[in-house]
Amino acid sequence: MQPYSPFFYHFCISLQIVGGRTMNNTMSEHGVSAAATQFFAKCDSILCKLHHKYCKRRQRLSEESLLTLKFTSMEKCKNTTAGTSQCSSSATPMECYMVLDNSAQTVIAVLCYSVGSFCILENCLVLYLIFSSPKIRNKPSYLFISSLALADTLASMIFVCSFVNFHVFNKIDSSKDIFLLKLGGVNTSFTASLGSLLLMAFDRYICILRPTEYKVLVTSRRAVVALVMLWVIIMLIAFLPLLGWNCCHLSSPCSELFPFVDNKYLSSWIVLVAILLAFIVYAYMNVLWKARKHVVYMEKYHIQTGQQNTKVRLDVTLAKTLVIVLVVLVMCWSPALALMIYSIFAELDDSVKQAFAFCSTLCLVNSMVNPAIYALRSRELCSSLKRVCSCFGRLLGVSESNPEVESTQKSCPIETICD
Repeated sequence: MQPYSPFFYHFCISLQIVGGRTMNNTMSEHGVSAAATQFFAKCDSILCKLHHKYCKRRQRLSEESLLTLKFTSMEKCKNTTAGTSQCSSSATPMECYMVLDNSAQTVIAVLCYSVGSFCILENCLVLYLIFSSPKIRNKPSYLFISSLALADTLASMIFVCSFVNFHVFNKIDSSKDIFLLKLGGVNTSFTASLGSLLLMAFDRYICILRPTEYKVLVTSRRAVVALVMLWVIIMLIAFLPLLGWNCCHLSSPCSELFPFVDNKYLSSWIVLVAILLAFIVYAYMNVLWKARKHVVYMEKYHIQTGQQNTKVRLDVTLAKTLVIVLVVLVMCWSPALALMIYSIFAELDDSVKQAFAFCSTLCLVNSMVNPAIYALRSRELCSSLKRVCSCFGRLLGVSESNPEVESTQKSCPIETICD
């Protein structure tokens, strides 16, 4: 209970003002004794002390209220994530998922904006180079690369906007459906990126293991049909929470990492991503085995013709590329998937949730690295990039015989995609 109520405080202030004015008027008109002057001064001092104590009391009560509110929110988060649905009440504690402090928010914002911007520029450049060249835009391999670039571009845009708004600016959407719509967009883009990587892996698998049948098996029409089916299936799976598979509609336990997401749906999505990654690794390991087997055969029989040496260099270059692919893929996706799996079987504290927020940005890093691994290592795309740079050079008045441009052309790797 407060020792001094607001009513008593305002009464004292009014008394101080009225008393001061009365004293001033009385002293100026009639004059008073020294004892009366000291009495009014003492009253004024007492009222000032009361005012000071009241202000300190209000400040302490406001601090205690904030601590009580924070403790209540933490208890609410614990009770909510203890296995009951978050949608049982009208107010969903979205604040339970906002676990980043100020320094972590700054790091996340800088990382997302820098990596996301560079990723968008890279993948837009790849799309432009592919579709501006009539020679390569109809090839199945480059259709798969364009699908990968499109998925990575959408992932960068949607993920950065939604992730930064939620975790950095702590903005809460006006409804559950809007949040699930954004989450479905993020899931679609990242899963489509992995699906495009899978189609590219099988494309190279057929190219290396069955080269004579490649042009018959892999056509532009079949590539377009495969990409359309991939995007449609992935969109249906990604938007299942919006269509009703969420913990609000089913009154089931919600995920501790994603608001409104049912744990069973999260488990199913993890299984889907794990299957995609397993098939990608399987296809590339077979390609690596085939390349290694060919190099050993060449060394065993000491075949030294120029054509065979070129083939050996192709296999070695391809092997190096695929090792980079597998290392980057595993490093970027395994931390986030491991924490998702852990969240299904155990209760998470704020430190684990913060770690997951940083691990999620690694998927964005993968989207940034993909163009450098898959697209810009292609000799045809390098030639297309040189053509675009030459056009800009002519506009800027730069000579085409620039040694830097020539060195860039020579540094383009050997073509490893079947034509």
